[in-house]
Amino acid sequence: MESSVTYTETELVHGLLARDEKLFSYIYDLYSPALFGVISKVLNDNAAANDVLQEVFLKIWRNADTYNEQKGRLFTWMLNVARNTAIDLLRSKSFKQEQKTIYNTDDLHALKETTPVLPINDQLGFSQVLERLTKEQRQLIDLAYYKGCTQEEIARIMDVPLGTVKTRMRNAIQQLRTIINSTNL
Repeated sequence: MESSVTYTETELVHGLLARDEKLFSYIYDLYSPALFGVISKVLNDNAAANDVLQEVFLKIWRNADTYNEQKGRLFTWMLNVARNTAIDLLRSKSFKQEQKTIYNTDDLHALKETTPVLPINDQLGFSQVLERLTKEQRQLIDLAYYKGCTQEEIARIMDVPLGTVKTRMRNAIQQLRTIINSTNL
């Protein structure tokens, strides 16, 4: 495929819905590095991330008709498919091993101390968007979206009330929306 060929988002969506293999290959080439970054950040295992990436693109191919442009951009929808698939795998592994994840206080503080607030490596500029958030907001996004923690778990990890986590998370997401809308990511 020629690297100089580009498509609009509308063309990509129509091609995906029409099961156009050439456009799907273009979508894969364009978005797989960013999606792989999200998946590998959630799983912290590149081999498993490669498998999940293939599963994600199968889901995208099979479920393209579930994409709703009124709810967001194609990349955002694909990012959610990738993140949710990775988190599902992460939770199923821990469920099979322990039935339920139980954190003790030492583990919570260790997770808080070792939780990176560095953004994912991507080609679409999302890492630059995350850099514009505060350190606290990046940590919230990292714990919720990349580590798959619930808000209750985040409250324990950060040692703050649940209501505070909900408010801070809402503010972080609103800030992300503002940044994304202003940069046309």
